[in-house]
Amino acid sequence: MRYEGKMYRPPSEHDAFIVQATIGCSHNACTYCDMYRDKQFRVRDLDQTLEDLDTALAVAGDRIRKVFVADGDALVLPMDHWEAILDRCSRFPHLKRVSCYAMARNVNGKSADELETLAKGGLTRLYIGPESGDDIVLKRIAKGDTFDGHVQAAHAAHAAGMELSVIALLGAGGIERSTEHAHETARLVTAMDPEFFAALSLTVIPGTPHQKLVDRGRFVLPGPMQMLGELRTIVAEANPTDALFRTNHASNYLPLQGRLPRDRDGIVAAIDLALKGQLPLRDERLRGL
Repeated sequence: MRYEGKMYRPPSEHDAFIVQATIGCSHNACTYCDMYRDKQFRVRDLDQTLEDLDTALAVAGDRIRKVFVADGDALVLPMDHWEAILDRCSRFPHLKRVSCYAMARNVNGKSADELETLAKGGLTRLYIGPESGDDIVLKRIAKGDTFDGHVQAAHAAHAAGMELSVIALLGAGGIERSTEHAHETARLVTAMDPEFFAALSLTVIPGTPHQKLVDRGRFVLPGPMQMLGELRTIVAEANPTDALFRTNHASNYLPLQGRLPRDRDGIVAAIDLALKGQLPLRDERLRGL
């Protein structure tokens, strides 16, 4: 299969066929992220994308259950591209879903009819990473969207019949706004009401704008215990209808899983044990991106 540069997908898409329909990220300005900084964003030639799907169908069509459309925010694709891609995907005989990363602005940039067309065509899950619910933090990390923008996008996606997987970033507010970041993120998760909710832990990556902020003393990354404190606040306060919650990403110090709000008490109890030093954290050498 033809891929340009490094490829990324959510942990829950580990068994998905990845087709690269865009190269890079159309925003590519988030201060903490280096995933697509080595790429100049462009929409990939549609014929090439369809050829890759045809090849996958011929080689492994019976084994493919999920298709993940890359790169960073593939929802930005125009509708004629999406409709052609989803039509090709529909030829996989055992396909369960098509999914992609999406920015709130790109969800909001499509009409209700367009989103419904995508959902009916098979695009049934969007991965949206607001990272924080605190508008000050969102501005500082150059996320490109606001609390209200993310809520609007979530409502639009749900109205179209799509599932949402929402991603928060522990530590994104630094030590300075750790408390606000945690409380507002819990509030945002409640308002977005996703079917899936995951928390990752911020890693300051050399060469990113975030590293420059650290070097200048303008950002101090919270330590593991403070990040766990943020996680405890988010879990204790977030109140989605019924979300599968995970911290299974390699960046995290404490892998957890459960449903919110059903398993809230057990998850909080596990975090409390870790905060007391009675539950071991993942070795720093085993953490990664």
